Formats: sequence, structure tokens, C-alpha cells
Amino acid sequence: MSRKTEDDAYADFVGTAWPRHLRTATLITGDRHRGEELLQDCLVKLYVRWGRMRTEDPHAYLRRMLVNNHISWWRRRRRELLTAEPPDAPAGSGASPETTDELYRALRELPPRQRAVVVLRHFEDLSEKDTAATLGCSVGTVKSQHFRAMARLRTVLSGNQSKNQESVIR
Repeated sequence: MSRKTEDDAYADFVGTAWPRHLRTATLITGDRHRGEELLQDCLVKLYVRWGRMRTEDPHAYLRRMLVNNHISWWRRRRRELLTAEPPDAPAGSGASPETTDELYRALRELPPRQRAVVVLRHFEDLSEKDTAATLGCSVGTVKSQHFRAMARLRTVLSGNQSKNQESVIR
């Protein structure tokens, strides 16, 4: 395959992959700008490897890169970057902005590994097995992380509803 053909194939891939993987990166990082930066970094690394890639599914390869690079980033930082504002809501979202903001805030309260499991399972619609393969862990780890994350999300979201109801009563 010539370099021009490889570049065209890569450009086509990026055109179709950008919106899908931007959402994933934003949810994994908890911040739209950090998500864009993560996705751009991964796409640059993917471009370097594009001609040598031996995978049938470049989307899965990119998704794995996103997760691994984000894990490397938070390991270096050892703590999350908290922001005052939630990330932008995705265009065309069916949920109300208030609900989406609450969900983003609740997701940001999860540890990075649990957040990655929730995003991959529910937003990327991956199976437990595929999530485990993407994160490089066992299916049992995915199950336990998912259980803990969902319990935490229920607690956080029910706490937000209680606060909202109290403010309406007053």
C-alpha cells in the first residue's frame, strides 16, 4: 500500500472515529478539553503505527490507547484534575442538561478505573469480556469495579435528588 493510500485511509478513519472516540475520551477523563487532548495524542501515536498495524478493528485499538494513555496520565499525576464546570454536553443528547450535568459530576467522583469501566460498559456498550480486554484486567475485576461504581453512582445521584427536593420545598 502506498503512503498516499495509507494517509487517505487514516484520514477517513479519523473522520469517522473523532466524534465517537471524543465522547469516550471526554467521559473517561471527566473533562472535554482533557478528552480532546487525550484523543489527539492517541491519534498522533496511531498515525505513526498506522502502516504497521495488524488489527482488524482500529476502533478497538484506539479505544485501548485512550484508556492506557489516560491511566498513564493519572498515574503520573496521582490525582484527578477537578474543574468547577462540568464538561460540555454532547450534541443531540436525549437527556436534559440538568440530568446530563448531574451524571457527569457523578462520573467525575468515581476513581479513574471505575469511571473507565462504566464508560466502556454503558457508553461504548462493550461486554464485560471486551471491557476486560480493553483495560487489560480480568472479567472478575471488571465486575467488581462495575458493582462498586454503580453503587457509588446510586449514592451520589440519590443524594443530589434529595438536595434538589429540599431546595424545592424551601
